Amino acid sequence: MPSYAKSIALYERSRKHMAGGVSSNVRYASVPVPLFFARGEGARLHDVDGNVHIDYVLGNGPAILGHAPKPVIDAVAASLAEGQVFAAQHPREGELAERLTRLLPGAEVVRFATSGTEAVLMAMRLARGFTGRTKILKFEGHYHGWSDQAFISTKPSANEAGPIEAPVAVAGSPGMPPSVLDDVVVCSWNDLDLLAEALQRHRGEIAGVIMEPVMVNGGAIPPAPGYLEGVRDLCRQHGALFICDEVITGFRVALGGAQAKYGVTADLAIYAKAVAAGFPLALVAGRREVMDTLVDKGVMHGGTYNGNVQSMAAALAALDLLEADDGAVYRDMEARGRELMDGLAALAAKHRLAMLVHGLPAIFQTFFTKGTAPRNYRESAATDRDAMLAFHAALQEEGVRVQQGGRWFLSTAHDKGVIAETLAAADRAMAKMAHH
Repeated sequence: MPSYAKSIALYERSRKHMAGGVSSNVRYASVPVPLFFARGEGARLHDVDGNVHIDYVLGNGPAILGHAPKPVIDAVAASLAEGQVFAAQHPREGELAERLTRLLPGAEVVRFATSGTEAVLMAMRLARGFTGRTKILKFEGHYHGWSDQAFISTKPSANEAGPIEAPVAVAGSPGMPPSVLDDVVVCSWNDLDLLAEALQRHRGEIAGVIMEPVMVNGGAIPPAPGYLEGVRDLCRQHGALFICDEVITGFRVALGGAQAKYGVTADLAIYAKAVAAGFPLALVAGRREVMDTLVDKGVMHGGTYNGNVQSMAAALAALDLLEADDGAVYRDMEARGRELMDGLAALAAKHRLAMLVHGLPAIFQTFFTKGTAPRNYRESAATDRDAMLAFHAALQEEGVRVQQGGRWFLSTAHDKGVIAETLAAADRAMAKMAHH
């Protein structure tokens, strides 16, 4: 059993001066306490107690190149002497923007921001400013940041959610004004008939339909065949903008994100996390006529740290690695991710555990269920969370770090040796579960 004595002591100390002892509520999710890490290198994290973890959390996705990738660190280090923020432009912004408009589907124009939550708010404001409408349609189980306008029906309980045909908008946190619910329409995902009915009920009111093109936060659930195309067509029919939140999927499931992978282009798309390989950077990209409302109609977006020197340097260096040899790192990551998924599924069968491995090789989910693969949030929420928590704890004892909910992120640093080590650890973890 690993020792976490130093993490426990540091957590008790931090609670005296930091709210809850953490800088983000989602960081509570670790046992026995939120762990403290001294450093990250490649596919591994070293905690303050000397435990080494093969890391599949990867900062919740940004570390696509693993921790502290040398080319990115070198580029950022070289940029430090140039300054950080100027309240003005610098050449790297334009260089990165040109590159992104070449790589990303439908990205005629981009605007930089600092966090995914902020970029989501920008996209929503753009949709409202462009269409003159006020309502945003979002889907159960999809996460678009923690703002009042977006943190709605992300994890609603069954008794709050209402009927699947017309879900109730549920505030995700105390402190959110009830009025924000008036401008949000909630729909169940992966069902075109339900979306068509919702758009018809609110005909002429919906400014934009926002979604994760792969429902990562609700269980790494891919879209049903033809679903994204159907959503795009329904948005066009009803005069609403189609907004893809690619904060997680962008630069992770493919160089051009989920839109490139599935061959569907949105009106607006939001990116963050992997674009700068761990440095803070987000952006909104989309059609010029929509993005130009920032200028033509005076739709406001600002931010002191937007386009800062170090994040631009990090993103350019990261793209050099991701683009190299026509995106070879994605082909390699696909192969290793598939090997890991198949290996975990085979181990579950070996130990007679009702575990399902579902998703994409670069980001997937382990569910404990005797049913079929979930297609939406409600089916995902009905899986056995207690069993997943037990698996998480067993993996942690064996030196493998995954999200408590069962999500696994892959990086280019997870080579064949790391995958083999992970599967050996998972074998031991499942043996313990089967025994108990």
